[in-house]
Amino acid sequence: MKTKNNYFIIFLLPVLLVTAVSCNKWLDVRPKDQVKDNEMFASETGFKEALSGIYGTLATETLYGKELSFGMLGVLGMEWEGASLAYEGERTYDYTPTATVSRIDAIWAQLYFAIANTNKLLSAIDEKQQMFAPDNYKVIKGEALALRAFIHFEVLRLFGASFAENPDKIAVPYVTAYSDQVFPQLSVSAFTKKVIDDLVAAEALLKQSDPIITGRTITTIDDDGYLLNRQVHLNYYAVKGLLARVYLYQGTKDKALECATEVINSNKFPWVKQDNIVVSTLADLSFSTEHLFALNVSNLTAITQSYLIPGQAATNLFSYSRDLLFTAYFDNRSDDYRWLYQYAESASSYYLLKYNQLTTAAWPESYKNKICLLRLSEMYFIAAECQAATNMTAAAEKINTIRQRRGVPAVTIDANNFSAVEAAEFRREFLGEGQLFYYYKRMNRASIPRGSDFNLVQLKAYKLPMPRAEYENASRVDNR
Repeated sequence: MKTKNNYFIIFLLPVLLVTAVSCNKWLDVRPKDQVKDNEMFASETGFKEALSGIYGTLATETLYGKELSFGMLGVLGMEWEGASLAYEGERTYDYTPTATVSRIDAIWAQLYFAIANTNKLLSAIDEKQQMFAPDNYKVIKGEALALRAFIHFEVLRLFGASFAENPDKIAVPYVTAYSDQVFPQLSVSAFTKKVIDDLVAAEALLKQSDPIITGRTITTIDDDGYLLNRQVHLNYYAVKGLLARVYLYQGTKDKALECATEVINSNKFPWVKQDNIVVSTLADLSFSTEHLFALNVSNLTAITQSYLIPGQAATNLFSYSRDLLFTAYFDNRSDDYRWLYQYAESASSYYLLKYNQLTTAAWPESYKNKICLLRLSEMYFIAAECQAATNMTAAAEKINTIRQRRGVPAVTIDANNFSAVEAAEFRREFLGEGQLFYYYKRMNRASIPRGSDFNLVQLKAYKLPMPRAEYENASRVDNR
């Protein structure tokens, strides 16, 4: 993967007054211009803006603002019944149609673009350490290392083999410098080691500096509120949660359990309360209190109105039939909070409300514009899966905790039905978040629910093809 070192693309922040909502401003990003490196990193503010620009890149529709949440990954996971014909390639796991190739190539380019900008920040930060306010150097560097690891792991989950398929299979490049150097493709196992190394380094920095763990009280007066609202940054516990995800993917269950348990026991991410979702005009639709890490997507209103909510602006809506949503996903249980509050019916189709932006003036600021990339319930799923072979009682308790927190009674879970119960719970929990495809890939499932006509292993469907330009410019090995 090549990068160029003439300019660093950033998203500059708007000038905002210090108000009660300024905790969100460091992620309220807008595209502005190219700024030369020496101007970008001449102040601590420049580093903050650069970091916000990276988060802003992730929030675009090409990535988590659509395609890597409810869009392309939702189609690949067979989540939707209704979706645009532009996704016909993904619907049949044929990655050759022009629209599909363009979408995949854009995802590859944007992910590595974000990595390049992260590396540029990291290349400049150490020599400027003295200019930072207390804790900010460690927080910003820790977040940047975590971002580099997070983005690379997403590249692996999209374009590389799973450990269940072949940990020694050549996958994709891990890029650690902002330069014209062509980085080699690594095996899945070697690549994953680099992800873990970056996350462990980030963990060490954030453990010493992140207010979410140090307990330091932050106000809008302190550093203009930069360290507020840690859930929309890769905070310490988000890093531990990512380590749990990566270790499980790797099959290192003891470490995955350890990391997931630390997040669970922190009690920093309380389960959403029914009182906070029952009033339709004020509801916490994304269950924001449970977010370990979410993106602040400033144009989420336009996105939902275009693709998820029926209306004048809607085109190519993603939708379900009642049979699929209520029967197949929610087991005909009308008491499930997710069924009750996160979906709506219109003209015999059902639509996801998880990202819908309410207009009531009293709707809390903390609920707005959030697309969650890592949530508390995933830690319970990881812990349960890690404990299932040795402590079924504890594993069952984790799954039933999720059920009960969603308003559904506990069920009997044992070695005979654990996998089936876990899979069913995982499906209804993560609809519209892009996690189902990864779930099936991690286990190398030949077929997935609603996709029985396709053998994903034989089709090599779990590995998106790298752009042709990679083979032409860098002599790559076929990642599939």
